[in-house]
Amino acid sequence: MINKAKKYKKLMAEARDYETWKDAALELDYLDRNVEWKEAFASDLYNYELIYDRLTQLKECSRNKNHELMLRCLREGLHHDLGNMGNAELYNRSNIGTKHLIEEYINQVCDSLNYICNNDIPELTDKQKLDFFKDTLLSYGRPALLLSGGASLGMFHIGVIKALWERDLLPQVVAGSSVGSIMAAMLGTHTDAELPEMLDPNRHNLKAWKWLGVMSGLTGKGFMDQKQLESCLRANIGEYSFQEAYERTGRSINITVSPVHEHQKERLLSGFTSPYLSVWSASLASCSVPGVFPPVKLMKKDVDGNLVPYMSRLRWVDGSVVSDLPVERLMHLYDVNFSIVSQTNPHIVPFMEMNKKLQRKGSLSLPVRMLKSEIQFHGKAAFDYLRNNVDNELLRQVSGHMYSIMAQNYYGDVTVAPQYSLKHYLNILRNPSPEFVQELILQGERATWPKLAMIRTHAKISQTLENCISRLKIKATRSKAELRVIAS
Repeated sequence: MINKAKKYKKLMAEARDYETWKDAALELDYLDRNVEWKEAFASDLYNYELIYDRLTQLKECSRNKNHELMLRCLREGLHHDLGNMGNAELYNRSNIGTKHLIEEYINQVCDSLNYICNNDIPELTDKQKLDFFKDTLLSYGRPALLLSGGASLGMFHIGVIKALWERDLLPQVVAGSSVGSIMAAMLGTHTDAELPEMLDPNRHNLKAWKWLGVMSGLTGKGFMDQKQLESCLRANIGEYSFQEAYERTGRSINITVSPVHEHQKERLLSGFTSPYLSVWSASLASCSVPGVFPPVKLMKKDVDGNLVPYMSRLRWVDGSVVSDLPVERLMHLYDVNFSIVSQTNPHIVPFMEMNKKLQRKGSLSLPVRMLKSEIQFHGKAAFDYLRNNVDNELLRQVSGHMYSIMAQNYYGDVTVAPQYSLKHYLNILRNPSPEFVQELILQGERATWPKLAMIRTHAKISQTLENCISRLKIKATRSKAELRVIAS
């Protein structure tokens, strides 16, 4: 049995597609007797009785075609993380999936929502039906995908996006900073039909880096050629504004940028906050690591579609410096209740691995955790003092950036991260080879597959609500067009 377990673990570690990984994970669950655990409802990790009652009620409504009770059950009974069914411990026990009761409940809710959307319900007019889904989504909330900085290592994000898309779990709200902004922008400017093309790195311009020399960097012009980066971004993203990108794909792009000027705060650029801003321009600013690239003047489209400066006196730099993961801002803008984070920052990932090891040691790691907290607390206090009190502008900016790095939270509700070796660090500021890109993409997929069950529990219902709203809006538009044709 030990040899079989090793065999399946090896298959999972080396799998090149989800189905191979899934088959090996299921076999390993049989060996580890996790199947019995998944089939049993009872557990002290969640309120299984509540989930069972809601499931039974929805099944009865569906079987009896009791539309009124089904609507009431869904409207008042849909709550994010009902009965603590999103508890991370429920997804750490087995290699794939979780309690079958939870999975069945999610499926039944989605089936009921799709039934209401796709069928004539005597109790609802088309407008009332659309309002029902909008109100329910507002109450329930939605997921967001957040993509961190990480220079060339951010190709890992493509693998994460691919794994989510293939399982129909890709959120409509996506945010990114630095290289994550490039991936968010590409995702938000490609339609569903174009996603296979977007996920194929061989179709993209990967030449973002061009070394200008030491003197260029020391004189403030940047060590790397910003024109080269701009050309790369415009080739991959296109010339869309945030508003145009949303109208084209239905995805909400969000890009973080940091200010250079003292009396400005970090910004989250999006279709809500900056609808006419050029997406590639926002990404260029978010990628402008201080010292590596010079600060950026943002560009927008005027009423005639021409590119003109946006607040021409201001300059902006790397978004990950101050706000790598703008979860709180997304909560206000989009009612986000669940964050999926793809974290590739080279200065963060090693500490994430260290935290995992410390957590496995349990109580033995308590002194280490206390020491870490003390260092972080006093470090933040020291840099906060320096950024507010020193006269030297360079030291003030550096202290401000260090404070922001230490004060940020680099985790999401689900965090997907790679495992780095020396090879990864040697390629951070290089144009990646096709082989290295494919390796990073596969790492992103493999790191995401074990997280899919938990992501599905949190995200599937809200995505079904979003899809229902989209279908109903399309139906309403067609009905209006048909009425105009009849009238004419």
